[in-house]
Amino acid sequence: MTRRRRLLTLAAAAAAGLFALLAVVGSVLDRAYPPPLPDPRSLSVEVTDRDGALLRVFANDEGRWRLKSDLAALDPTFTALLVAYEDKRFWSHRGVDPLAMARAFAQMVANGRIVSGGSTLTMQLARLLEPRPARTLGAKLRQMARAIQLERRLSKHEILGWYLTLAPYGGNLEGVRAASLAYFGKEPDGLSLQQAALLVALPQSPESRRPDRHADAARNASLRVLERAAVKGLIDNGEVARVAGLEFSARRRPLPSLAAHLAERARAAGPGRVYATLLSRAAQRNLETVAKDAAERLGGRLSVAIVMADSRTGSILAQVGSAGYFDGGRAGWVDMSRAARSPGSTLKPFIYGLAFDEGLVVPETLISDRPANFAGYRPRNFDMQFQGDVSVRRALQLSLNVPAVRLLVAVGPARLSALLRRSGIRYALPRAADRPGLSIGLGGIGTSLVDLVQLYGVLAAPDGRPVGLSNGVDPVSPPESSNAPLSGVARWHVRDILSGVAPPAGSQQIGIAYKTGTSYGYRDAWSVGFDGRHVIGVWIGRPDNSAVPGLTGLNAAAPVLFEAFARSGTAIVPFRPPPPGAVRLARGSLPEPMRRFRSFEERLQQAPSGEAAPQIAYPPSGAHVALSRSADGSFRPLVIKLQGGRPPFRWLANGRPAAAPVRRRDWQWVPDGPGSARLSVIDAAGRSTGVEVVVE
Repeated sequence: MTRRRRLLTLAAAAAAGLFALLAVVGSVLDRAYPPPLPDPRSLSVEVTDRDGALLRVFANDEGRWRLKSDLAALDPTFTALLVAYEDKRFWSHRGVDPLAMARAFAQMVANGRIVSGGSTLTMQLARLLEPRPARTLGAKLRQMARAIQLERRLSKHEILGWYLTLAPYGGNLEGVRAASLAYFGKEPDGLSLQQAALLVALPQSPESRRPDRHADAARNASLRVLERAAVKGLIDNGEVARVAGLEFSARRRPLPSLAAHLAERARAAGPGRVYATLLSRAAQRNLETVAKDAAERLGGRLSVAIVMADSRTGSILAQVGSAGYFDGGRAGWVDMSRAARSPGSTLKPFIYGLAFDEGLVVPETLISDRPANFAGYRPRNFDMQFQGDVSVRRALQLSLNVPAVRLLVAVGPARLSALLRRSGIRYALPRAADRPGLSIGLGGIGTSLVDLVQLYGVLAAPDGRPVGLSNGVDPVSPPESSNAPLSGVARWHVRDILSGVAPPAGSQQIGIAYKTGTSYGYRDAWSVGFDGRHVIGVWIGRPDNSAVPGLTGLNAAAPVLFEAFARSGTAIVPFRPPPPGAVRLARGSLPEPMRRFRSFEERLQQAPSGEAAPQIAYPPSGAHVALSRSADGSFRPLVIKLQGGRPPFRWLANGRPAAAPVRRRDWQWVPDGPGSARLSVIDAAGRSTGVEVVVE
C-alpha cells in the first residue's frame, strides 16, 4: 500500500469517527434538550353532528380559536399552493433547506437587509412551538436545530398538519380551519382558488393582510401567491387573470355555535377534544332558526324548545333548548327541552289507544261530553262548553276533556301509567307519594319535551316498539319493555284520527298527524306531530313557569310545529297502510253495544242482578300461542273460551268484528298471520273484556 493510500484511508477513518462522534453528541444533546412538541390539549373543543360536521367550537384556555387540521380533509390545491409558496423542497429536506438558506444570505448581502428568512415550514412550526420575538442569528440557529429535531420525531404530514393548526390568521384565529370558517363560513375542503391563495399568504403577515380589515392588502397578497404558482406551472396564467377580475370580499363571521345546550353538556362530560353527537347539522340549524323566528313573533319573554327524532333508530336529529342560548331576556341558557312541565292534553291519544285495545270503543262510537262528577273530580273543557253526544273520533280531534276522563276511568289510570313506563317515559307526580289519578290524563304530571317525543315515537314507528331516544351525549331513558304498548290496530286508529285534525290557521296540510296541549294556567303550550318516521315536538312558555294569558298549544305551538316540519330539511314520510283488522266503519255498521260508550256503572244497571261479567278463560292475556298450519300455509284456528256474560256475544279481533253474534261460549279464531293480536268480546249487556296474545 502506498503512502498516499494509507493517508487517504486514515483520513476516511478519521472522518467516519468524527461523524460518528458528532452523531453520538447530537443524539445525547437531542435527548438532553428535546424540542417542544404540539400539545393536543391546547386545541379548541369541537362538538360535531352524526356526520362529523361541526356544530359548536369552544375557544381554548388562551381565548384562541385553534382547530386541528386534518391534512387528508384539505383541498390538494391548497396544499400544493402552500408548499410552492413557502417551502418548495418541503417533502425532501430534513428540516433545513441549505439552498434556501444560501439564497436568503445572498439576498441579504446584495440588498443590505433581510429580504427572506429562508425558513422551511418545519422551521416555522418550530418558531410557533417555541416563540422568540428577537430575529437574531442565535434565534435562527436554535430554530434550525429544533426543526431537525422535529423532523426526527414527526412525519412530514404531521409537521404540515400542525403548522396549519398553529399558524396565525389574524386576531385570535389560529389554523386554516378556524380562518376558513371565520372568513368564508366553510370548511377548507371547499375553498375557491382565490380563497385558498389568501389563506396561504395570510400567516406571513396576519394582521396587515386581514381580509375583514385590509381587503386591498389581502387581495394583493393572494394574487402574488397565484402568480408564483403560475410560474411553477401549478395553474395557468389565465387563472391568475380570472381571479384578478373577481370581486374580493370577506368578513369575520362567528364560528359555529349550534346546539349550545347539548354542546355545553358534552364538554362537561369529561376530558376530550372532539365530541360526536347524533344530531343532524342541517336539521339543528334549520330548527334553531324556526325557534328564534317564532320567539320574535310571539314576544313576551317567551322561549321556544323543539325536538326532532327518528322513531326507527331513536336518534335525536335536532334538540333546540331555547330560542337563543345568549338571550338573557328569555333565560335562553335554560334548556327547556329537558325541563319537566305539565304536558296538558298531549297524553290523551294514548288513553284512546288503550280504550281501542280494550274493545271499549271504536272511532265512530258515540260518547257523552256533558258535565260529570268522577268521585269529586269535575273536569271541564278548555272553552267551558260541552258538546253533548259526539263520536270518539271527534272527541279526540277536539281534545274534549270529559270523554277522555270517561275512557280513562274505564281503562284505569294505572294502565296509562304503565304505558308511559313501558315506553321509557320519565315523569313526576305532584307529590312523590301520590299514585296516578284521573288528572294524569289532562296533564297532572311533569314530563319533558324529549320524553313526549319518545312517547309519540310509539305511534310513528312501523312496529310500535318503544325506542329510547339518544343524542349521543345525554343518558338514554330505556323502555321497560321492548313490546309495543299498543296494538297495531289501536295505533292506526289514533294516527287516522290525529291526521284528520285541521291544520292551524295559516298552515297548509302537509301529511302529518298531530296533537296540541295547554297546561293549567296558560303556562305551557305544546304540539307534537309525526309522519311515517319522524316525530317533532314543540314547547312554548316562560322558563320561570309564569302564566302567559291566552297562550295555547293550538294558536302558539301548532303553527311552529308545521313550520318545523316544512323547514327541517327532511321529506314527509307517508304513513304505512292499515294493518289487518283496521277498518273505518260507519256507526250504523257497528254492533249495537259499540254504538255508544257506557260506563261500567251504566252497564251494571242494564245487566240482570247477580249476573257475572264476561271473562275470557283461555288463553290468558300475554300468552304466546304456537299454532300449526294447514296444507295451504294458513294457521289452524285457536279456540277461545269464555265464562260469564249474557249471550249473544260479539267477538272482535284487533278491534274489528270477527263474526256475527253467537250464543256459544267458545269461538274459533283464525289468525291472519304471526304476531300480537287483541281479542275482545262484548256481551248483550254491553260489557266487554279482552286479552292480548302472541301467535307464533
